[in-house]
Amino acid sequence: MHRKFLKYSLLLCAWSICCCLHAQLNTDRITAIGRNALYFEDYVLSIQYFNQVIKTKSYLAEPYMYRAIAKTQLGDYTGAEYDCSEALKRNPFLPGAYYTRGYVYLQQGKYEKAADDFTQALRFAPENKIYMILRADAYERLERYDEALQDIDFLLTKEPKSAILHFEKGRISLSNKDTVTAMQSFDNVVKYDPRNPVGWSARGYLKMATDDTQGALEDLSRSINLGSKWPGDYINRGVLYYKLHNYRGALADYDKAVELDPKNAQCYYNRGLLRNEVGDYNNAWEDFNTAIELEPDNMETYYHRGIVNLQLQRWQEARDDFDKLIGRYPYFLPGYYLAAQACMSLGNTKEAFAYRKTAYELEQNKENLQRQQQASTINTDVKIAQNQPGNKDRRKEFSNRAAQNLQEPIEDTEFDSELRGNIQKKYADVVNQPNMVLTYYTKANDIRQTNYYHPAIETYNKKGILPANIKITCQEISLTAEMISRHFDLIDRYSARIDAEPDNADLYFARAIEFALVQDFNSAIDDLNKAISLKQDFMLAYFCRANIRYKLLEYISNTNDVSAASEIEYQKQGKVLFGTDRTTQISAENRYKFEFEMIMRDYDKVTELQPDFQYAWYNKANILCTQKDFKAAINHYTKAIETDPDFAEAYFNRGLTRIFIDDVDNGIKDLSKAGETGIYQAYNLITRLK
Repeated sequence: MHRKFLKYSLLLCAWSICCCLHAQLNTDRITAIGRNALYFEDYVLSIQYFNQVIKTKSYLAEPYMYRAIAKTQLGDYTGAEYDCSEALKRNPFLPGAYYTRGYVYLQQGKYEKAADDFTQALRFAPENKIYMILRADAYERLERYDEALQDIDFLLTKEPKSAILHFEKGRISLSNKDTVTAMQSFDNVVKYDPRNPVGWSARGYLKMATDDTQGALEDLSRSINLGSKWPGDYINRGVLYYKLHNYRGALADYDKAVELDPKNAQCYYNRGLLRNEVGDYNNAWEDFNTAIELEPDNMETYYHRGIVNLQLQRWQEARDDFDKLIGRYPYFLPGYYLAAQACMSLGNTKEAFAYRKTAYELEQNKENLQRQQQASTINTDVKIAQNQPGNKDRRKEFSNRAAQNLQEPIEDTEFDSELRGNIQKKYADVVNQPNMVLTYYTKANDIRQTNYYHPAIETYNKKGILPANIKITCQEISLTAEMISRHFDLIDRYSARIDAEPDNADLYFARAIEFALVQDFNSAIDDLNKAISLKQDFMLAYFCRANIRYKLLEYISNTNDVSAASEIEYQKQGKVLFGTDRTTQISAENRYKFEFEMIMRDYDKVTELQPDFQYAWYNKANILCTQKDFKAAINHYTKAIETDPDFAEAYFNRGLTRIFIDDVDNGIKDLSKAGETGIYQAYNLITRLK
């Protein structure tokens, strides 16, 4: 039986492993593949790998921790908590397990336990930014504000210009009712990240709370002009316009808030108040109805709908609304008088008298009335949206990198607007489009105009060798459990066919695609090596090998796990590149160079065999960006665009790269073309740049 067939039968069927050496080899390899899957966010697949390791070696702590990380990403907090506890029973020195369990506790509202776990994690990683921010969040939930601020202040000593840290400090200070410190913090947010709407939004909210109407209006307008998509900004500016009697501006902002968040009751409530104010009673009534459907316990809405019902002469409905209000707030006197008015209009003078009599009796006992009214008053004014929670609340995001103690990438946050280092990462909340890959699966996108087609791919699909047509895409998807099982079955079938036809390059290529889908990159590379050795003009095999090698390179560069590279291939090829037979002693830096060199050679071979294969030019440009060779990258993006004038991803990435080297005008032109051809995020970025 073929060696790889035996290996994957082990994964699928959990067969008994014959000897300790064989078990060691396979569990280490399975764990490594599981971590690959975890790194590339194939959480269902990674759980299957870790299950097999746990069945074989239940005494190991790491597989439990890794499985907990995957479960956390899938929202299985109960399972993740159990796995973290099991990991810590076996090894109490795993900061990632404490961090993961602390995050799970935080989501479950177990704030004391969360704070304790983050503290334990920080014992082993004392300056970890994510651990400390989350501990500060737990302290804030416990109203231990001084301790929360101590953590943020410590981080600020390390990163005094970090906008996100100043935002966190402002948010916590606001919770502590320290508006002076909060204002200073939000001033720093807009100082260090002036092109980000979040800081302006937060400061605008605080200015509203401190009655600085003009300052609040300016800040909220700045946030909106910078592209804010948070409905609260429009709600709050609408409130300011409403109070300034700019009803047209207020209505436009409320309409936009409803468009952004049609499930936000506050939007409808405020718009209903405005419409009532200007005499548009029917539309006001519709807004209050919608607000009540969304928040049926909001008594203020019943109050205002009751008033509108009076205006529309819906007397019984008005009485029902006021009865609902009185039932919740029996000391709210206006409710009785308005209910009495509705009853009089219905001709029920006796019931109207009863409402007035009750109100009169309550009013006579003034001391008790004042005490009760203070305990059960309602605010019938327009509602201000609370301080921006962050369009992407990092305190509610789980980082599997932090859990695995991996090197963190450029911070993924709406606060970070610097163009720095690796331009193809993220800027202004817009992700540069990733590499094009060959796969069976892709996300549908009816907007994108890029022509995901090449005759070479169509010709190969027509051969009927593969179980389905391969597609070119940059939008890969994670596999379901059913899909994973099917691909493992296909690996077994191809292994059996390869045993019978060991010189069939297409079979090795087909199995390599299956290995890549289940994140076993080294096995995929081995098969592609074999396919290329059998058919040296196999263009698609070169392209796939370059893509898979790049995924390994990305993993290595972010984890410092140089052992992830193919050891057999490295020892075979390393001496050619570095002029020595002592490849096992070559530095990690040289091993990185080796992987990079092999990737670029493969893409060069693709463009040599098929010069019009635009996806190779595009991928090569992306990789050149990671090396900060931006001018060469621009040339390669241009080659891709010359082949396909509607290549949206190439325009987008070239635009960002041009902006990085200060060619802003041409960069904006590229972003405009990218938006025109389907990448709508480009428009938001253009707005910010302008």
